[in-house]
Amino acid sequence: MSLSKALFLLGVVFLSCTLIGASSCGFETRRSLLLPVPKNGPAIFYVTKFGAVADDKTDNIDAFRAAWGEACRNSTTQAKVLIPAGTFRAAQTMFAGPCTSPKPITIEVIGTVSPEWFSFLDIDGLVLTGNGVFGGQGAATWPYNDCKKTKGNCAPLPSQHLKITAPGNSPDTDGMHISTSDRIKVFNCACTLTYISIGYSTTDIAITNITCAHSHGVSIGSLGKWPEERSVNGISVTNCTFLNTTNGARIKTWMGTVPAEAKNIAYEGLIMKGVQNPIVIDQSYGFKKKSEFLILSETHPSSSVWKISNIHFRKIQGTTVSNVAVSLQCSTSNPCEGVEIADVDLAYAGRPHNTSFVSSCSNAKTIFGGILNPPAC
Repeated sequence: MSLSKALFLLGVVFLSCTLIGASSCGFETRRSLLLPVPKNGPAIFYVTKFGAVADDKTDNIDAFRAAWGEACRNSTTQAKVLIPAGTFRAAQTMFAGPCTSPKPITIEVIGTVSPEWFSFLDIDGLVLTGNGVFGGQGAATWPYNDCKKTKGNCAPLPSQHLKITAPGNSPDTDGMHISTSDRIKVFNCACTLTYISIGYSTTDIAITNITCAHSHGVSIGSLGKWPEERSVNGISVTNCTFLNTTNGARIKTWMGTVPAEAKNIAYEGLIMKGVQNPIVIDQSYGFKKKSEFLILSETHPSSSVWKISNIHFRKIQGTTVSNVAVSLQCSTSNPCEGVEIADVDLAYAGRPHNTSFVSSCSNAKTIFGGILNPPAC
């Protein structure tokens, strides 16, 4: 059985300090409170019918739990928990399975939720949908964020039509982080001042039709910082647009202590506009900061133990403000293998205008083909 474990910490983020708790619902039994629904449609459980108040003051967690409990135990039809228009405040809670309702179980958000900590655990088939908002309250929590590791544990979990924003002074601009997960699809989303990162122990991740503005683009990694990290396999990033981002298509690894792989990765059909670093493989990530180097150099090797192979950068066009549009800096002990650069057509739009426009490759076994601007290494 596939178990979806998605964590929402002060917003819609698949990450951070995962709580491990009981796998049973543990909710109080009460009479079902739902409105009539069309034939063959899902049973709809309105949180307001369970006492939720949209005044941005009342703690609605008991009402949310009760609605979830009824939906989770509904065994006759598919179930939907609906959060209507208005602003609902809610304290920390976990929506837990396994559920007896036919999958998938849906949570539809139309209004605004100001959550303290929402987590979803042991649910086989979860859909989070709606045009509502999870108010992250990020600025209030930044001084207290001392989390060192992140977890995801999702399989599978589709995400679509999300809009994720963060202020420019945020200490970390991960809008969505996916790790220890498989069969995840993210499509038709917009990220402003945030970016999508794919962490360790992930397989079969598809990112499609995403627009990233003023952020770090779509990054795989960083990988290899912690010894428990495992390989990444089968990542596709297609038909995405990057607007004035620091990075576009990037793979980054630390030196690492346990050998692992990042393989079968494709960035294809991308549009870059004013991107600083459109195509990047960086296998010395983290050691560029002196303090981190001093802390980790005693236990980490001098070159990355992660193996990068079967990587494709295809059909990428647009403009860059860097004269090094393609930078492949791979491990000396584990050179990158099977890196394809094909039909990359980028124009230099930086200063000074007469600077050479180049690709830079180190320890990378690369195949070039088609249109190449900048030229091959």
